[in-house]
Amino acid sequence: MPTLSPAKTYRHLFFDLDHTLWDFEKNADETLRTLFAHHDLGRFGTFTVDAFIDRYRDVNHALWRLYQSNKITQQQLRSVRFVRTLTRLGVAEEDVPATISQQFTELLPQKSAVFPFTHEVLDYLRPRYTMHLITNGFRDIQHIKLASSNLTDYFQEVITSECSGYLKPDTRMFRHALERTGAAAADSLMIGDNLECDVLGAYNAGIDQVYFNPDKRRHFASTTYEISCLSELRQIL
Repeated sequence: MPTLSPAKTYRHLFFDLDHTLWDFEKNADETLRTLFAHHDLGRFGTFTVDAFIDRYRDVNHALWRLYQSNKITQQQLRSVRFVRTLTRLGVAEEDVPATISQQFTELLPQKSAVFPFTHEVLDYLRPRYTMHLITNGFRDIQHIKLASSNLTDYFQEVITSECSGYLKPDTRMFRHALERTGAAAADSLMIGDNLECDVLGAYNAGIDQVYFNPDKRRHFASTTYEISCLSELRQIL
């Protein structure tokens, strides 16, 4: 694991949101359990709520990879994921609840779970750095997530793929973020959970990176820093 000793002085911090600060998996699980009960999906008798959640995760991750590769649109991702999840669990397509995707999109961003030490670390960093978000998440729900989890006031700019016209790890998205915030690559630091989107994308834009790896997954990527808990940022910054 790369050393946590700070090697330089930073002025601007760029955070990813989902899976880095906002606990997407925990919030999504809670939302999916609500929808499972609301639509009485147990009536089909062929899968449990846990199987529903596991299959949704697999389908959603695959679709997000396609979206981040510009192979499908935002609307296609939203319209397909529950149809694909439930039909793969044996539900006839005509029996998939017509409103479930929209309800998921409305309910999910209202959840408030964040990773341990999120607020404590951001409170520590706020007087010392200018902080921003850079996310591939959809603009119409990212601001709701921030408000629901009391994160809005920490960040000066929220750069989304829709406002920049590009998706991480495209270098142009990071360049857009630098231009929009008035930051220089040399005094910026990117903090995120995705080795390709956050670490490699920032590296290619000349920005140092912190790989947030809470599950301590083994990898062979080169990163400026690596942490498994957000509290470790205080050792770097």
